[in-house]
Amino acid sequence: MKENGKILIIDDNIDTVELLKKRLRSEGYDTAEAHDGEAGLNKVEEYEPDLILLDVMMPKLNGYEVCNRLKTEKKTNHIPILMLTAKDAIPDKIKGLNIGADDYMTKPFNYKELSARIKSLLEKKDAKEKLVEEKKVEALEDMLDQVSHEILNPLVSVGGFARRVFKSLPEDSDNRKYMDIILKNVTALEKMVKQLGELKSATLSYIEAYDINEIIINVLKEFDQTTKQNKIDVKTSLMDAPPLIYVDRENLSTAIKNVVENGIEAMDGEKKVLKIITLVNKESLEIHVSDTGRGISRDKIKNIYNPFVTSKTYGPGLGLTFTLKTIQNHKGMISVESEKGLGTTFVIRLPIRRSGTSIS
Repeated sequence: MKENGKILIIDDNIDTVELLKKRLRSEGYDTAEAHDGEAGLNKVEEYEPDLILLDVMMPKLNGYEVCNRLKTEKKTNHIPILMLTAKDAIPDKIKGLNIGADDYMTKPFNYKELSARIKSLLEKKDAKEKLVEEKKVEALEDMLDQVSHEILNPLVSVGGFARRVFKSLPEDSDNRKYMDIILKNVTALEKMVKQLGELKSATLSYIEAYDINEIIINVLKEFDQTTKQNKIDVKTSLMDAPPLIYVDRENLSTAIKNVVENGIEAMDGEKKVLKIITLVNKESLEIHVSDTGRGISRDKIKNIYNPFVTSKTYGPGLGLTFTLKTIQNHKGMISVESEKGLGTTFVIRLPIRRSGTSIS
């Protein structure tokens, strides 16, 4: 069963914890538990839950203290907290809500009501996170024209003269290595300007029906030479006769290309495998792109779509920003799972639309 989210249960009543675990897991949630306030705080850092069910009356630290600490920490203040307590007095509810709890239920509770409140809190959290990401990209778009213009003109001059000087230097000149560094940085800036233009175009879509397998095959052809030179084993598992999807072919191709390129650049060990899968899951067509690269650490994975964030030696880190914007513009979703040293998997989900449906 697909997991709907990660829920941490912090409660010293073992019977309550076991009941909640059983019910929540039957609904597709992943769960973890802690039986006192201190253990709960430690578990939050380790487990990184999407939501916390927090009892008030507990040993070591009570629920109010735990809630207050979590809501005053930048790393954890975004996590929804639903407080559970046997107390039914209005002042206790007010106290919990005043210190940052997102919702409050008294024991004994109706599980159907609890389940509905959990779903509501998770939906609000997802909507808020999506809005934050959209605002980040919108802010970047506002500066695209100005930055591109300010960088492009001097860059053309610097790059042109640097290449001319490099060619004029003798092969044994010590200055060639310095010019080589300059040219690499010029190339990185040129790539950034190109990606700035592409990022702006991500909001402009000309929608037609396409076969996703054909798009992927054409993208992979562009990397034929690179994968052969780097001895990367490219494996594909493309579904037969996939449903046509209505997309901007150029933008989606660039988006997939950025993900593939990141996978290729992440692989530097002996085992280099790039795998691409297409499949249908309910009302979405999914594209899975996996690599056996270095992986992305937990503290960095949440920022990979942010503009100019990159772990590469060269490159401005706009590729995944463009990819996110393109997928959002197609009313789709993109997610990533990664393990340090083992590799990364991106999953792009695009809605299957009927002919004539527009993307607004």
